[in-house]
Amino acid sequence: MTFDEGQGYVVLATLVLPLAAALILIFTPGSQKMAVRYISAVTGAILAALSIYIFIAYRVDGPEAQMNLNWAWVENVAFLGPGGISLRLAVDGISALMALLTGVVAFAGALASWKIEYRNKDFYILYWILLAGVYGTFFAYDLFFFFFFYELAVMPLYLLIGVWGSTRKEYGAAKLTLMLVGGSVLIWIGIFAVFHQAGIGTFDLPSLWAAGQDGTISATAQKVIFPLMVVGCGVLAALWPFHTWSPDGHMSAPTAVSMVHAGVLMKLGAFGIIRLGIQLLPEGAAFWMPALMVLGTIGAVYGATAALTQRDFKLISGYSSVSHMGYVLMGLATMNTIGITGAVLQMFSHGVMTALVFLMIGALYDQAHTRDMKEFGGLGRVMPLWVIFYAIAGLANVGLPGFSGFTAEFHIFVGTFRTYPVFGALAIFAAALAAAYMLRMFATVFFGPLNPHWKDLKDLTPLERLSGAMLIASIVIMGVWWAPFTERVGHTVTLLPGVTG
Repeated sequence: MTFDEGQGYVVLATLVLPLAAALILIFTPGSQKMAVRYISAVTGAILAALSIYIFIAYRVDGPEAQMNLNWAWVENVAFLGPGGISLRLAVDGISALMALLTGVVAFAGALASWKIEYRNKDFYILYWILLAGVYGTFFAYDLFFFFFFYELAVMPLYLLIGVWGSTRKEYGAAKLTLMLVGGSVLIWIGIFAVFHQAGIGTFDLPSLWAAGQDGTISATAQKVIFPLMVVGCGVLAALWPFHTWSPDGHMSAPTAVSMVHAGVLMKLGAFGIIRLGIQLLPEGAAFWMPALMVLGTIGAVYGATAALTQRDFKLISGYSSVSHMGYVLMGLATMNTIGITGAVLQMFSHGVMTALVFLMIGALYDQAHTRDMKEFGGLGRVMPLWVIFYAIAGLANVGLPGFSGFTAEFHIFVGTFRTYPVFGALAIFAAALAAAYMLRMFATVFFGPLNPHWKDLKDLTPLERLSGAMLIASIVIMGVWWAPFTERVGHTVTLLPGVTG
């Protein structure tokens, strides 16, 4: 067994571990709530450690795809030729960073769910199945399994929101599921169109990427298929105007699901645009990326404007996520190295930042049972640590230097100005709106006279402090030490077809 294959088993472990945890929980009595919590906490801690290892072990002086593992499943059957469908896993610079994001947010979310009493066993079973799908999507180098894991990550959301959510939870769960399934149908159609056009009898992604880049999949076919892939994945990435499920889903979801939903799941959509759009259909990308730039810019400005008018904490953060995912789409649409690198960095930055925001919102809502910003004031007097944590997330949100948001947005803005100066200016305008709604919330909630109704609120619990500290560490490390992040992402981005320097 080679060293690379040995590391491939580490990658496989990130898929097997959450599924094993779900299986163990199935056989754990539901009355043993503390056992369920400890099993999930240990699972989250190990996943975080494995994710950190994968990120650190990825070599920027090595090949693009590392930690390879390839197990043949079905081949030479019917329309499938050699290497038809296989469980092929590998890590590139982009998926290494996404693995790190998933590990940190998954562990933080597991700890944040410690307070769940109602059927907590069932909650964690669905939670770990979802996370297995996320890891599988980031590591899959087979198109069939890419889609399988993508769906595995999305489907548990309906029950997680519909059973454990709040505030129109049935509506939010149904709307989210219907829209995401609609996007998946487009992806499924696109997958079979690619398979037919390539005509090589395999779902192996590197083989299909080669077919897209050498002209085996014609330019005309790529231009037709590309919108199916990008809109299908874009629904999960809150692509305007298919974003409307996102604020409703955020508002209805329980704390940990909001953290994973906004922090990780939305990134699957943007990751899909890279894998199934830029890498698979480069001619289609060259033709359609200006349209994606327009839609991404509208999403960035619209999301920030909508957040400025909201009073519910979760709706503010939900529309803020639409805005920040608009930045991601703008970065991808630049088709230059710095812009796409910034988009991937923004995926990580927004993931840890918004997970921290939803953690803080959940900590407040569990006590106050309201998320109306206008009902609060002077919380800095009774919840000083909560205010500090929320303020750090807010400062990262507006791109303050020294935090991860600045690192990501700086790259996106520079990349956008290189290719689309007008849209770069609009992105700056959206960032100014973000500063406005964050400062408005700070002034209303953190400072001023304390509402006597909230004088007995308690500050963060030890587990909430630990979860928040992990997320803050991620925000600060990326903000002050760019190199490990930009080197790994840039190692892959420079090899993407059609990307300029």
